[in-house]
Amino acid sequence: MNLLIDTDVLIDVALNRAPYARHSSRILDAAQQRRFEAFIAWHSIANFYYLVSSPKSNKAAKEFIRELLTFVNIAPTRTEDAVYALNLPISDFEDALQIAAAKVSGARLIITRNVKHFKKSPIPALTPRDFCEQHSDLFSD
Repeated sequence: MNLLIDTDVLIDVALNRAPYARHSSRILDAAQQRRFEAFIAWHSIANFYYLVSSPKSNKAAKEFIRELLTFVNIAPTRTEDAVYALNLPISDFEDALQIAAAKVSGARLIITRNVKHFKKSPIPALTPRDFCEQHSDLFSD
């Protein structure tokens, strides 16, 4: 199963945001164990770095990204995929780019904390918590 992991999931793990980090961490752990194929959008790296780093913590943000890229793939998007995103009936263009990245990577689901932003998405979205509950067989406790 292919999944696209939205930037908010990464941020929740990196910043240990309670209560979200628990389920988001489980998902990244399962991805690292290759229980499914995980993808992120190319622009998620920049968004993550911009939102998480500071002059004191840019090294930690880069290390998080470096580790993440050992088990998560970048969705192979092209110009046509950006045009596809522009034509989606999604008001937030960044979310439309996530959908385009999910489509091109063959993702069955988008894992995001902001499922309401993906109501019109052709690819369903689940919160990390809902995904963990609905796919408990993927997780070792």
